[in-house]
Amino acid sequence: MDKKLLSILVCPVSKAPLEYNSETNELVCRASGLAYPIRDGIPVMLEGEARALTADEKLSSTK
Repeated sequence: MDKKLLSILVCPVSKAPLEYNSETNELVCRASGLAYPIRDGIPVMLEGEARALTADEKLSSTK
């Protein structure tokens, strides 16, 4: 994930910063509890496409 792009993207729901999770290839927002998929190198920043984080994921840090 391009660090410059990551630095300007925010969660569309909470407007909080995102973290890149390389294991799941997702952008994670701890504030909203959502993970946005990256498909073909493009972040899909739609709430309807996001996955809800599990309780364990909310507590752990991303890699």
